[in-house]
Amino acid sequence: MKIDWWTLALQAVNAAVLIWLLAHFLFRPVADIIAARQKAAQQLLADASAAKAAAQSEREKAKAENEKLAEHRSEALKAVEAEAATEKAALLAAAQAEADKLRAAAEAEIANERRAEAAAAAERAGRLAVDIARKLLDRVPSELRITAFINGLAAGLAELPDRARASLGANGTPIRITAARALTAPEAEACRTALVKILGRPVPVEFGTDPNLIAGLELETRYASVRNSFRADLTRLQSELTHHDAAFA
Repeated sequence: MKIDWWTLALQAVNAAVLIWLLAHFLFRPVADIIAARQKAAQQLLADASAAKAAAQSEREKAKAENEKLAEHRSEALKAVEAEAATEKAALLAAAQAEADKLRAAAEAEIANERRAEAAAAAERAGRLAVDIARKLLDRVPSELRITAFINGLAAGLAELPDRARASLGANGTPIRITAARALTAPEAEACRTALVKILGRPVPVEFGTDPNLIAGLELETRYASVRNSFRADLTRLQSELTHHDAAFA
C-alpha cells in the first residue's frame, strides 16, 4: 500500500480549514446562544424566585393583617359584650330601683290608708264613747259631775312646778275654771277652798262653762293648765288608741 502524502496533507489542510470555519461561524454563535439562553433562564428563575418571595411576603402580610383584624374584631366584640353587660346591669338596677320605689310608695299608701282608717275608727270610737258617757252621766246626779272632780283638779294643780303655781293669780289676774255647767255657789266655794289649800293663798277665780267637757273641771291660765274632765280623758284615750293602731298598722 502506497500513501499519497500530498493528498493526505491536502485533506488535513481541508479538515483544519473546515474545523476553523465551524468553530468560527457555528460553534461560537451556538455557544453564545446557549449562554444567552442560560442567562435568560437564570434571570427567569431569579424573577420567579423573587416573585415567589414577594408572593410569600404578601401572603404573610395578608395573614398578619387577617390576624390583626381578627384580634380587633375580638376586642370589639368583647367591648360590645362589656357595654351590653353594663347596660343590662344599669337597666336591671333601674328596674329594681323603680320596683323598690313603687313598692315603697304602695307600702306608704297602704300605711297611710291604715292610719287614716285607724284615725277614723278612733274618731268614731271617741264619738261613741262621748255619746255613751253622756248617756251614762244623765243617770248621775248633777252635783257629782262637779264635786267628784274638785279633788282631782287640786291634785293636778299640786303637780305643777313651783314657778307655775306661784304665777297663778299673780298681779290680780284671775284663774279661769271651766265646768260642764254653771257652778252653784257651794261648788264655786269648794273650788276656791281647794285652790287656797294647794296654793297657800287666796286667788281671784273666774268661772266659765263648756258643755263639751261632759263632766269635770278644767283650769286654764297663761302659763299652765290642768284638765280633769271627761272630755280630756276621752281625748287621751282616743290618742292612745290611735297611736296603738298606728304602731300595729
